[in-house]
Amino acid sequence: MMNEQEEEEFITVRVQDPQIQDENSWASYVDYKIFLYTNSKAFTVKSSCVRRRYREFEWLRRRLQKNAGLVSLPELPGKKAFLQVNDTEAIERRRQGLQQFLQKVLHTTIFLSDSQLHLFLQTQLPAGQIEACARGHTPFTVTEAILDSAMCGKNVPRGAEAEGELALSHVGEQRWQQQGPGR
Repeated sequence: MMNEQEEEEFITVRVQDPQIQDENSWASYVDYKIFLYTNSKAFTVKSSCVRRRYREFEWLRRRLQKNAGLVSLPELPGKKAFLQVNDTEAIERRRQGLQQFLQKVLHTTIFLSDSQLHLFLQTQLPAGQIEACARGHTPFTVTEAILDSAMCGKNVPRGAEAEGELALSHVGEQRWQQQGPGR
């Protein structure tokens, strides 16, 4: 029986607010706000909000599958070769599918220990920097990246991955500037 003082752990995730990026370009895409609220001991920061696009979810699924071994991973919603950014029904179906995917992942215990999942949900680091951080190849730790993102509200701007930039303000940014990427 649970002590009255102890709360049952919960993890709430919402995928919402689809936004069209680069709308007047042939390379336009939709990204989604991911809001996480939890009291779970698995998470250092109990509330976060980031934006991610579909291909970043695909990357996350591949990483989780690689690390999970035989554990079954939920499917992502289907991908159309060219999602019409003005097709609000398709965007809404995708949003619902992405939310269901994250809900299932977050309710599978083995995935809660994956640092790449935590970085995906709680920082704006691009995929390559998430991988590097999880492997210990960045001048900042996973926890430092998450805490810095939460405290400062700073995000890595889209396109910064190609430029090798980080928006970590305190420890991480100083070390990144001094040591450079991958050192």
